[in-house]
Amino acid sequence: MPEQQLDELTEQAPPPEIDSKYRLIILAAKRSKQLQRGARPRIEIDQTKHKPTRIALEEVIQGTIHFHTKIDGDEAAAEAS
Repeated sequence: MPEQQLDELTEQAPPPEIDSKYRLIILAAKRSKQLQRGARPRIEIDQTKHKPTRIALEEVIQGTIHFHTKIDGDEAAAEAS
């Protein structure tokens, strides 16, 4: 994905529960791995024209990926479901 397209996607207003660009990228990366392992996309998109990373990023931005944040001491981790 060209850098300009990535910048445009990450600059879109993410769902309110995504508090930073970094969380957005982490969630998209985890979802991309799921898609690469055979998960079906949760949005209408042509899988032959778009890579799993693009599909995952679109899913997270559109709010179709649900997650929760775990806090263990001072460390926070997000999990995609």
